Amino acid sequence: MQFAHSAAPVPTATPNLLPAVALAGRARLPAGFGRVIGAQFASALADNALLVVAIALLAQQGFAPWWAPLLKVGFMAAYVVLAPWVGPLADAFAKGRVMAAMNLVKMAGLALLAWGLHPVAALAVVGLGAAAYAPAKYGLVTELAAPEALVKANGWIEISVVSAALLGAVLGGALVSPAWLGSGLADFCDGLDLPADKLTGSLAALLLIYALSSALNAGIPDSGCRQRSESHGAAALLREFRAANRLLWRDREGGLSLAATTLFWGVGATLQFAVLRWAGTVLALPLSQAAYLQAAVAVGVIAGAAAAGRWLALHQARHGLWAGVALGLLMPVVAQVSEVALAAVVLAVVGAVGGAMVVPLNALLQHRGAALLSAGRSIAVQGFNENLSVLAMLAAYAGCEAAGVPITATLSGLGALVAVAILALIAVDRRQRR
Repeated sequence: MQFAHSAAPVPTATPNLLPAVALAGRARLPAGFGRVIGAQFASALADNALLVVAIALLAQQGFAPWWAPLLKVGFMAAYVVLAPWVGPLADAFAKGRVMAAMNLVKMAGLALLAWGLHPVAALAVVGLGAAAYAPAKYGLVTELAAPEALVKANGWIEISVVSAALLGAVLGGALVSPAWLGSGLADFCDGLDLPADKLTGSLAALLLIYALSSALNAGIPDSGCRQRSESHGAAALLREFRAANRLLWRDREGGLSLAATTLFWGVGATLQFAVLRWAGTVLALPLSQAAYLQAAVAVGVIAGAAAAGRWLALHQARHGLWAGVALGLLMPVVAQVSEVALAAVVLAVVGAVGGAMVVPLNALLQHRGAALLSAGRSIAVQGFNENLSVLAMLAAYAGCEAAGVPITATLSGLGALVAVAILALIAVDRRQRR
């Protein structure tokens, strides 16, 4: 199996990971990187706020609470189903233009939600745009940034992602709060007599944010990289994708980082809903205030991501695995907290160790993926595995909710899973290096 104009495979020994590189914090970021960050931030801000608004819309329409995690399942399904195609799509065109077009797809999903499409189905349409946006975004970073700047660039990307999650949760909470729903703008939008009722104004605000992101995307500098697939037809692309997936998993450092990030994102997506549920059940907070509590996690992730981007070089990426063990051990602690102030502090610490884990391992994965495959294809493989984990864990979480498992038991079990799995990865990595 061949990829057009792909880089030659690089041996997998650790010396390839630039041991002579100075601390990642000294590396310079590429020109135009600020616009990439701005566009990514705006799009992710709307994605995260939309999730809170869609949860409120489910409640408004009388759906049971276990439908809430299925919103994320619908959103992420396209990442898995379309993985063989979105990588070649991102590689074949200017990635900034691809990102701009995908924001238009997200806007279409928002419009369908306002017009009465089931919230899970509407978020699946938004997910179509997000699925192709991701390999274009991360692939562009890999193309623009030199290897010694990749951890720092990923640090900034993750800071923008979690900052958007932080402010997106706050924005989503504001857009479903009584103050907003009682405003004149919400009343005006309610007068349009759309099925979303008063939440129509909330969806209109998010539509404007997606439009801003699309405009920013259109002005992102073109890296000039084009890698068109030699495969044609669905079956050939599936075979090509399967070969790429197998190649990345079999690479020692690529497989290690892919396993860790796959686990992290599955747990992170589940934790997003578990925190909302836990805040409502244990802390007795309404949805609008529980969404604000999610911001504590995001603040911590920003701190952890910034520290990792500043102090870890690419060849030190496996150190992030120990932060993953700490993440698992902290989650049962969260389950036992019953005061809002203490909960915010503990959740911030959880976010910090999560950020310290994912940033260096994500950079390592992108470095190996770009060397073995290509920027867009490696991100598509990464997205397929990580979002398959998200779907599986969210389905398990929805099952726990439907079965009435206490949320404290769910959080403790999730933490134990993370700690044991990361310790197993550390043991396997040590054995392979010996």
